[in-house]
Order: sequence, then C-alpha cells, then structure tokens
Amino acid sequence: ASTKSWSAEWSRIGLGATRADTEVDGALNKLLFVQVGVGCDQHGDRSKGSTKAAIRALRNAIEFNSIPGAVFTVPGGRSNMLVHVKLGVPAEVSEVDLDEVAKVFPYGKLLPVEVVPGGLVFGCGRVVPELGDEDDTALVVVAAVSIGYHDPSEPASGPRAWDTRDGH
Repeated sequence: ASTKSWSAEWSRIGLGATRADTEVDGALNKLLFVQVGVGCDQHGDRSKGSTKAAIRALRNAIEFNSIPGAVFTVPGGRSNMLVHVKLGVPAEVSEVDLDEVAKVFPYGKLLPVEVVPGGLVFGCGRVVPELGDEDDTALVVVAAVSIGYHDPSEPASGPRAWDTRDGH
C-alpha cells in the first residue's frame, strides 16, 4: 500500500496528522515514546530522492506499535500529541518530499522534520530498467520518531534525558 491510499482511507475516517505550529503548540518537552525504523529502496528513479526509503523507514518505526495511553497521557488526547521525525538520509540523494512523509502518520501534530546526513547507499546487484533503474544503486534511510507533548509549566525546550543512576 502506498501512502496515498493510506491517506485516502484515513481521510475518509477522519484520521491524518496535521502540521504543528510551534508558536502555538510549543516544543516537545515531555517525551513518551521513541521508535526507530529502517527503510530501503532498491529500485526506481533516483531523481525523486530518498522519499520512498524514508516512508518505508517511518512505517517500519511505527507500524508494529500501539500507543493507546496517548489518549489519557497527552493533554487533549492524540490530536494534541506532538510527533518529531529525524531522518538519516544518504547525502548523495538527500531530497525528501516532506508532504509525503507527513501522510505516514494517522494522528498527532507533526513538528518540523529534521533531515540529516546518514543512511547508506550501496549496490544491490540488480538493474531493472522497467522500474526506472539506471544502475544498481539502493538507498537506506534511518528514522527516529519521538512522540510526546508540550507542558507549558516546564521551561525546557526539549525532552529531558533520564539517567538510570538517578534511580529513574
């Protein structure tokens, strides 16, 4: 399934993340859950960048998780949940369509997506011209998805890191 079909289905039932307005929604300073995923794109037109691998990495990060507690933990429920995405993308093919990325999430408010150098480019050993291949280049993107909310009573602009030596 592509993100387009996901989005149509989610739109039909009223789901879909919105873009966060950091002036109104604030920064994610109460971290609840961090998910990590890896996505690979072995074939296709590389002029489109790393979007397909990024979407696969994000789906890998979130598709086997359930976060029912967000309804009770996040003030205002899941529609007020802040979603932060950081993508490690190969520098050689660094373009990512952030509108397509946003379609991956069923709810929450998507903070500005961070795209940093990372991932991997390698030869997969197969060229399939029918899929748009010009060579055997494959791309890997790594994604970190953090969810939480903004607590205006906390001065921190980012989440606190807890240390087990402190008894936490």
